[in-house]
Amino acid sequence: MSDRSLIFTYTISAILFILSIANLSKQETSRKGNLFAIIGMIIAIIIAILKSKINNIGYVITAIICGAIIGINISKKIDMTKMPQLIAILHSFVGLTAVLVGFNNYLLLIYNNIIFNNNNNMQLVEIFISIFIGSVTLIGSIIAFNKLSGFIQSKTFNIKYKNQIHIFLLLISFILMIIFLKIHNIKLQILSLGLMFLVSLLFGFHLIMSIGGADMPVVISMLNSYSGWAAASSGFMLTNDLLIITGALVGSSGAILSYLMCKGMNRSFLNVLLGGGVKKNFEQNNDIIINKNTQDYKNISIGNTVEILKSSNSVIIVPGYGLAVSQAQYPLSTMIKKLGSLHINVRFAIHPVAGRLPGHMNVLLAEANIPYNLVLEMEEINKDFTDTDTVLIIGANDTVNPSAQEDVDSPISGMPILEVWKANNVIILKRSMNKGYSGITNPLFYKDNSYMLFGDAKDTINKMLEIM
Repeated sequence: MSDRSLIFTYTISAILFILSIANLSKQETSRKGNLFAIIGMIIAIIIAILKSKINNIGYVITAIICGAIIGINISKKIDMTKMPQLIAILHSFVGLTAVLVGFNNYLLLIYNNIIFNNNNNMQLVEIFISIFIGSVTLIGSIIAFNKLSGFIQSKTFNIKYKNQIHIFLLLISFILMIIFLKIHNIKLQILSLGLMFLVSLLFGFHLIMSIGGADMPVVISMLNSYSGWAAASSGFMLTNDLLIITGALVGSSGAILSYLMCKGMNRSFLNVLLGGGVKKNFEQNNDIIINKNTQDYKNISIGNTVEILKSSNSVIIVPGYGLAVSQAQYPLSTMIKKLGSLHINVRFAIHPVAGRLPGHMNVLLAEANIPYNLVLEMEEINKDFTDTDTVLIIGANDTVNPSAQEDVDSPISGMPILEVWKANNVIILKRSMNKGYSGITNPLFYKDNSYMLFGDAKDTINKMLEIM
């Protein structure tokens, strides 16, 4: 294949990837976005095989088929609630790939006896950076997967001077890179590269372990960014322009998403990355928050809930993680059709980080064929709560916690939230009075216009449908 043809096909793939991201931003065009991504990746794989110098393409084809079979099976079986874990473990593969490509390129330089060529300094830098970023992504993604899966405790791993340790490990890595570049001795180079690999693993391990469970959604997005930059660094080593472009797209989009999630939780990105102050503030103020909410909450029956809903002119439903866990979106879809047949205005209010990942609730509702025009973002619907008869909260907690506005000492103070308490009636579907993801009490449960309806969301909604 000629260089001109290669550039042309890579450009087509890159355009398809960009179109994919653009179309994934809207529910109506999301299927088209997925199709663009699939076509772009198929083209990229075919071109990579055609331009490679592999003697036996059969190995590559076999690997692709095996990977496709595994990927299809996993995607069919994985629950939406386990999507963060799936994303985390897939990121680890990208990190591992960057590490392997880095070591392989270094060994090729030794094999070709051009390791100490003066023109190789930039390539050595690329190798070093690729292994470093890949190692951090690899170990960080594995830790994130285990935290999200409950295999290891999700609480913050706090040790004294942890930020100074991070800086110290980065400094050691920089010194090892100088040694790697300046010393013309293969044994010392291998030693410095191996030490850096171990140091970067320790850095990635401590970095993610230092971040608490409540911030893991941001960590997943952050690791997504790391995996993109790891892929881009592999692209530089392999002189693959398309890999550089796609890696940069993933890296930048992951960084932007992390920023938006932090903004949605009123946190700084650096604060989350360093496992900062929220947990400390929580530990100091938790007792105060609990003491403010010692009054009793009010129970409500399924029958009374149905009567309130049927007598309302306007209803806003706020879905949360509990909806995803119970898979209640399907009976919920039936319920809103019944309410609609009674000429009740039903809409959904979605918080930017509802379900612990951006877009999580949108996908769940779309799965159940809930009309997308009924699904509104927080900024669009917050002003409407004052004119709403009933708000039905299904599994949401922190995203509707008024402490964000009413308690300056709260760990989530200043966090943008859905102002549900301004409605006439607030009915909260929960399994128990357990605290939310941030681990703090929600005063909403004790307000005069709030009612608690306990039980599994799916079972509860099905029982409501029987008498509706």
